Amino acid sequence: MRWTEPARGGSILRGEEDARQANFLELFFDLVLVFALNGVVTRVVQDLLSGNSGQRWLALLYLVVLALPLLWLWTTTTHITSRFDHRSRRIQLIVLASTFGLLIMAASLPYAFVARGAAFAVPYVLLHAGRPLLLRPLLRDHQALRLLYTRKAIWFGASSVLWFSGAFVRDEQRVAVWSIAITVDLTVGRFGWPVPGMRRFSASAWSMTSSTHLPERYEQLLLIALGETMLAVGLSYISHAATPAASATLVITFLATVLMWRIYFYRAGQVLAEALALSPNRAIAGRTVGTAHVLMVIGTLGVAAGSKIVLEHPGGHTQPAWLAMILGGPAVFLLGRMRLERIVFDRLSWRRVVAIGTLVLLAPPLVLGPPLLAAVAAVVVLLGVAVADALNAAGRPPEAPSPPA
Repeated sequence: MRWTEPARGGSILRGEEDARQANFLELFFDLVLVFALNGVVTRVVQDLLSGNSGQRWLALLYLVVLALPLLWLWTTTTHITSRFDHRSRRIQLIVLASTFGLLIMAASLPYAFVARGAAFAVPYVLLHAGRPLLLRPLLRDHQALRLLYTRKAIWFGASSVLWFSGAFVRDEQRVAVWSIAITVDLTVGRFGWPVPGMRRFSASAWSMTSSTHLPERYEQLLLIALGETMLAVGLSYISHAATPAASATLVITFLATVLMWRIYFYRAGQVLAEALALSPNRAIAGRTVGTAHVLMVIGTLGVAAGSKIVLEHPGGHTQPAWLAMILGGPAVFLLGRMRLERIVFDRLSWRRVVAIGTLVLLAPPLVLGPPLLAAVAAVVVLLGVAVADALNAAGRPPEAPSPPA
């Protein structure tokens, strides 16, 4: 990695021609995210296997409360690397600091709600509140962006009260406080971190310098989540006896991962960059694409957690919370994929609506069967979506993107 500065007199912001591919530091950051997401799945499965019914249901909330801050940190870091010149030493240091902070947060996950609350909250707050302050001096000639990062620092400073308060309590109290904290962060981010009395210029928090860099990064994020699913189940499988049920679970998880990959890339994922290039409002499109991918990643993590449950208990009675994870993971993934369909082709994907409805209708009878049967049913539904997509496209030329006006 070369530690270089932009050419003298050059802008700290990226140009369209500089924002085409992820650089090596971004990929290094992604490797730590794999470790972090695997930690989330491992932590959630511990509670799903609890003998306490209430604790099993809380595990569903734990997945969201732990995954969203990690994904929010990834999202905000990716927007920094998409907007600023990666050759700048300061930007490189910011990415390295973000990578280290993500590592500390990931290492705290096994104890996230019983201890080490500060190890999760402090890096999150310092990065989100500190990076805008470090970037402000670079933006003297870009007043709108300078004010945007000022508003970010103010809001993350305000929400830090909630994050630090959560770090000083335990168990359900910490879950509740951190749930409020991440909700505040995502909500104000959705509206561009508005601050009463502070002027808002035309710079958007979600505008894209390039129509290729961010789509590529979101594709990589989804591939990370899919890879983490196989990593989580594969590591669990090698510690089990190779029984027919365990081997069947490994195969089913692989099939589910392949089908989610197929459903994502065909066809919206393939032409996402083209759709964003054609979009009349890149800021709205960028925000919507981000939301869609976060939903798909959370759904993929649900599939990973559900698969580990099936690996531990392939037969016997299916706990309702287990079923919610096994069927809910694919459902949330399909919901995110529907959002992507809207931004790429400006339509509602009825095939995915039917699939989600099918998963909901299958839940009551499947609760009477073993977990392995529920996993098979989820894969069959995903297979149905993939086959329906293929049949719909058969004999037709590849569909061109048509984003909403």
